[in-house]
Amino acid sequence: MKEPSKNFKPLLTKEAPPVVERMGLTWLVAAAIATALVWQIPGGDYILYPFTILATWFHEMGHGLMALLLGGQFQKLQIFSNGSGVATYGIGPLLGPGPAMVAAAGPMGPPLAGAALILASRSFRAATLCLKILGSFLLFSTLIWIRSWFGLVAIPLLGLIILGIALKAPRWAQGFAIQLLGVQACVSTYHQLDYLFSSSAGPLGLSDTAQMQRYLLLPYWFWGGLMAIASLVILVQSLRVAYRSE
Repeated sequence: MKEPSKNFKPLLTKEAPPVVERMGLTWLVAAAIATALVWQIPGGDYILYPFTILATWFHEMGHGLMALLLGGQFQKLQIFSNGSGVATYGIGPLLGPGPAMVAAAGPMGPPLAGAALILASRSFRAATLCLKILGSFLLFSTLIWIRSWFGLVAIPLLGLIILGIALKAPRWAQGFAIQLLGVQACVSTYHQLDYLFSSSAGPLGLSDTAQMQRYLLLPYWFWGGLMAIASLVILVQSLRVAYRSE
């Protein structure tokens, strides 16, 4: 019998590609649909109250941070117990689309933040880091910008809870928490549909979409519809990327 060559190497079988866990995606999509429905029922606001406060924080931080990026000032942020909020900022004599960009950054703040949270769930390390950053930034914003009594209690409490999840919760709980927070942030756009399609913000004056109309000419309802569609696309695409196999 002929002896095998010393240089002989057995063929290596190719490993099957990793199977993407679809059950998690199914439940998260169901949570998003349930959230949109719960917003519409009496008492739904109480069920999802913590997510409402966080979405308001994302919205108002969007205004303030965009003002800073454009060379303006972010003076203070007020969040109230009814879920509303006000960001006070100064942008100076900005020309062109600058003021409209600051106005749009509010409604687009929650879906963009939500997409970042969902995408961070692709790995345990990124999910943990993102939860730590979010919790820490909630605490940081309290020290620098929050100037309402309710906000001074609610925002650091949310920050401590999120930091607790990042530091103490098991991996699966961290992954689910960050995706749930992301989905809730994206879906929160549809909780404020009446605001997106309104030209008035009550005693505060023009709504964000009416501000966009003022500087970009097209009607406020066009910008409201565009941002509603963009929020849905951002949610779907972020989930698609997060659950795509390597």
